[in-house]
Amino acid sequence: MSKGPLQGIRIVEIEGIGPAPFCGMHLADLGADVVLIERKTKGSDPGSTLPVGILKRGKRSIALDLKDSEDRAVALDLIATADALIEGMRPGVMERLGLGPEVCLGRNPQLVFGRMTGWGQAGPLAQAAGHDINYVSVSSAAWFASPTGTRSLPPPGLVGDIGGGANYLTIGILAGILKARATGEGDVIDAAIVDGSAHMMNLIFDLLPSGMMQAERGRGFLDDSPWYSSYRCADGRDITLGALEPKFYAELLQRLGLTGDPDFEDQYDRDSWSKQSEKFRALFATEPSAYWQDLLEGTDACFGLVESPISAPLHPHNLARGIFENSQGYVQAVPAPRFQSNVQAIPGPAPEHGQHQQELLKELKTRN
Repeated sequence: MSKGPLQGIRIVEIEGIGPAPFCGMHLADLGADVVLIERKTKGSDPGSTLPVGILKRGKRSIALDLKDSEDRAVALDLIATADALIEGMRPGVMERLGLGPEVCLGRNPQLVFGRMTGWGQAGPLAQAAGHDINYVSVSSAAWFASPTGTRSLPPPGLVGDIGGGANYLTIGILAGILKARATGEGDVIDAAIVDGSAHMMNLIFDLLPSGMMQAERGRGFLDDSPWYSSYRCADGRDITLGALEPKFYAELLQRLGLTGDPDFEDQYDRDSWSKQSEKFRALFATEPSAYWQDLLEGTDACFGLVESPISAPLHPHNLARGIFENSQGYVQAVPAPRFQSNVQAIPGPAPEHGQHQQELLKELKTRN
């Protein structure tokens, strides 16, 4: 277990896939004691066959059959010691197991019962199967995911499962724990990916009335303008520009030798954007990405080289900050965010299936 600001907080996590275990990993990264209740028999779900199990890092594992009365009693004993519980089942599954909110809060009135689903605990789609791509489609978060005229395919897992799901469950759990410590009363958190990804869209909704973003794809400042876009370089790699503000736009033009070009005179003139895009495409295609990186990176031109998951750990900025590490023999991102008062811990390996069984059972006996 790592030392961090959440040291002293215990989370019980019911084994699942995707956003729920990511939330548990994040809380463990921040110092919480996360006890993972795994299935007694390892299943065939993708989450149970991960080659390295990064989402299990920092947790302790106990294997229980929640359909067995004795094992279910052990689970309830663990829940009675916890500040919060994480579960990612379809609505009603925990109730059918005898581990619903009413039962768990009956044992532990200060418990924060965190529920992670795609569609939420209620609504016409609550019982339907789905994945990240479906939830972010209904919330509108997939709408601007791709250029106009192409399919709307958001980055797999990031916008919905993690952005609108795991992160919102993490926030809800921490807020619930604060409330429980102030009032002595627990709560039930209904964290739905469709809710969270819709909430993230408030940034876009805030821009719609001004016209900076449009209801039609490919007509807004952030999804059509030539100075907020990506370009292919001579070596086949892509770079990105984000010169949204006039002062950044001016620096971009100055560094590219385009100051005074009449086609770039009015940054916000949509009629000139097609010509600007053509000139940018032709210009960036003349040199390899390293040339543009040397010219623009680290300046107020708002530049970024598009890295892959393989190349990102080697980027000088990522190296300097130690954003990635491979002490376990595989690359993973280190805990975030950072706290000045805590040394950033290197995440430990994922526990073996049921690795802490006897340790946790002994702890329960000591408490009783």
